[in-house]
Parts: sequence; C-alpha cells; structure tokens
Amino acid sequence: MFAPAERESYLEGSEPGPELATALAEIDLESLSGAELVAILRAQDRMVSYYQAMRARTMVAILDAYRTEVGLDDEEYTWRSAAAEVGAALHLTRRTSDRELDEALQLIERLPEVGEALASGLIDRRRAMVLVGETRHLPKSVARGLVASLLDEAGGLTAGQLAARIRRLILETDPDAAYRRVSEAVNERRVVCEPTDDGAANLLILDSEPHLVHAARERIGRLARNLKTGDDPRSIDQIRADVALHLLCDGETDLTRETGVGSGGRVELVVDLTTLAGLDDSPAELSGFGPVVAEIARRVASQIRRWDFSVTDAHHGHVVATGVVRRRPTSAHARRVRTRDRTCVFPGCRMPAIDCDLDHRRPFAHGGPTCPCNLVPLCRFHHTLRHRAGWTNRREPDGTQVWTSPLGRTYLRRPRAP
Repeated sequence: MFAPAERESYLEGSEPGPELATALAEIDLESLSGAELVAILRAQDRMVSYYQAMRARTMVAILDAYRTEVGLDDEEYTWRSAAAEVGAALHLTRRTSDRELDEALQLIERLPEVGEALASGLIDRRRAMVLVGETRHLPKSVARGLVASLLDEAGGLTAGQLAARIRRLILETDPDAAYRRVSEAVNERRVVCEPTDDGAANLLILDSEPHLVHAARERIGRLARNLKTGDDPRSIDQIRADVALHLLCDGETDLTRETGVGSGGRVELVVDLTTLAGLDDSPAELSGFGPVVAEIARRVASQIRRWDFSVTDAHHGHVVATGVVRRRPTSAHARRVRTRDRTCVFPGCRMPAIDCDLDHRRPFAHGGPTCPCNLVPLCRFHHTLRHRAGWTNRREPDGTQVWTSPLGRTYLRRPRAP
C-alpha cells in the first residue's frame, strides 16, 4: 500500500498497461484528497488512451483476418465486410463502423507514430484524431514528418490548439497548396437548413471564407452586446441568434439604429509587414480562427472596410506602443496586450482576446499598474473564476502563464498558444 505522496508520484509516472489498471482498480476514491483525485483522473485518461489504441489494433487485426481467413478476391468487399463485422459487434451504423475502421488504419498503418503515442498515453484519442484528420490530405511521408515534429508537445495542447498548430505548419511548408485547398473548399460554400430532434431548426453557412465569417460573427456579437440589458431575460447566445436572423430577414432596419452599430463586421488580423507587402507568404493570424494563408490576409487589407490590425516585425514580432498608466488601458495598450496574447490566457481557452476582459494580474486597487506588463486577456468566465474560485496565475519571463488551481495543481499556458 502506498503512502499518499508515493501513490500520487506512482500514478503520475506510470506507463499505461495492466499493472496501472490493477492499481487503479484497487484505489478507494472516497479516501483521497482533491489533488490525489486529479492524479488518478490523469492516470485513468492514459489508460483510456491505451485501450483505444488496443481497440484500433484489434480492428485492423479483424481486417487482416478477413484478408487471410476469408480470402475474398475483391479488396473493396473485404473492407466492407470487415467494417460490417465491426459494426455488428459494436452495434454501430454503417457510416460509423466505416469511419472507425478507417481511423484505426490511419493510426496503425499510415501514421503508426500516432498510434504508439496513443498507446503510451502521451496523447488521447481527440488529439490523435486531429493529427490524423488534419494531415489526411498530405502525402504519407510529409504527414509523418509533420506529425513527428509535433508529438512531443501534442499532449500539452488542446485539440483546437493542436489543429491550429498543424494548419500553420502546413501553411508555412506549402502556402500555394494550402491556398488551393482553401479555394477548393470555398467553391463548395452553401447554406443548409436542417431540423433538430426537438422540432427547432439550424441554419448553417458552410465552407465560406474565414475572414468574412469572422467579420459577420464579430458584428453579430457587437449588436448583441449593445442589446443586452438587465431587463432582457434572454441569454447572450439567444440574442446573438435573434440578431443574426433579424439581419438576414429584415436587413438593417431598426436594429442597427437602435444599437448604434453600423454596417460591416470587424476583423482583427495579425500579419507581418513583409507578407502584407507581398514580399513573402508567411501565414497571418485571424483572431478567433487561427492561421490563414497570406492571400486571404492581403485580401482583408484591400477589401474589408473596417478592421483592426497589428503589423509585426517579421524577425522579432515586436509591437511598439506608448501610453499612460490609468485604470482603463489606452487603445494602444489594449491593442498591444491582445496582439501579444491573442486569446484568453487560461489553459485551453481559445476565446479571442478582442472578446475578453483585460484583467489586472496585480489589482489596480493594490497598486497594480495599467500597463501591458500587468494586463492579460481573460474571457468573462475565466475572469470570474479567477476572482471568485481561488485560481491564481503568474507570468514567467518567457510569457508562460502559470495557473494554480484551488486544489494546488499547477497548469501552464505557453505563450502564443494557437
């Protein structure tokens, strides 16, 4: 039997497998502290990843068994039959069993490094599927090289951050191919109306140019925030939905006059001056979306009527700004902080900085200055969490945000997270 400190150390350091599974099965959760429970949750998550990798290997083995034991002449029907076997055994639809068998092959045969990382608990299935899905269109050798460069850090990124990191690497490696892929996708843009199980309906605008989508989203958000009052029983999400439908059905009319928000959405773009000038094709950063190809950045600069931008030094990324110390940051200070951090700085949160509060790390009332060094963007949820639930954070010299939970667990948010 382990002492509490030894047990936590063992759980954090053990590779997933039968031995760890046995140890977890013998632990009484009710006798543990909160910090120990977090260690157990992390160990359980590694075990889940281990079993999911084993599950994928078994699916591929079933396909191999069809090839060797059944011996169908047609490979397509060998595949279909193996997928049907999986579907029947697990009570899956045909589409789901096809997809899961294909994903298993991707993990075990096309990108075996991903399958091995999953089996060892370095990544979970969500991140494994991001690595598979985001590189599916690449040649196998290119995909393997890109994956190999990311595996060490993949486990410390959310699935969204990892996807953004992969997209940026692809844009940097072959911007022309990336732009062709975007153009092909935009050619399939469409509006879809679909009923829900509850009798409501969804209206979807699919495969549109990212800067236009985010300009529309930002405008809807501004209109909704201006309409939200203490007397309005609707949530902000409900108001956004109502605003979007009102604009589509009735155009400008009374809504924009009532809120004072004019036509045109706002786009926040961070782009190197050399890219904007057409001297290179480095990817830009679209707030709330992630990296975009250089051509879209230049199109934003030439076509969008209203947008906020920060032009950075291509070598150092420096943004020069001046201002005065006061409770509310100057526009220059706010722009510098949001350019530096881009999103809420709580681990895993991707709320664009433009939609976040600028929080004083050292409170203004306690002498904290209103300057970029003391300001960080926090979405309203995590801003409230920090002040009311006992979460604390500090900023390291390299920009890493070190967060400590009420249970004493420490989590890192690396600078410039996607």
